[in-house]
Amino acid sequence: MKLVLGLAAIGLIRPLMRISGFDLPGGQWVLTGLVTLVWVGIVGLGRVRRPVLTLLLAGLTYGLYIIPISAVVSILLTGSLQGPVALPIAIIPILVINTIWGAGAGLLALAVQYLRPAGR
Repeated sequence: MKLVLGLAAIGLIRPLMRISGFDLPGGQWVLTGLVTLVWVGIVGLGRVRRPVLTLLLAGLTYGLYIIPISAVVSILLTGSLQGPVALPIAIIPILVINTIWGAGAGLLALAVQYLRPAGR
């Protein structure tokens, strides 16, 4: 469970970069790719027994993290509640999309585990 929580926390680099105003060429797509590479590297090169489930849960947990964070940040930055808490119908798509992201990363990590030489 600690691994899932930690992996999800790594994903928070995406909203933190947006909040800070630091922008990369390609923006959120590049950050999503980097987070995915980190997740796949940690889980795929590690000895994680259930990589797809682990990263699926990391994606879901990331979605759960960003919902309240976006509410707090929107109040601090704009003075009004915005985001999924203000528009509850958006909560389900956020959770679904991030769970799919995690599951996709998990499939990549599983592939890395299969391709990794035995004994390493």
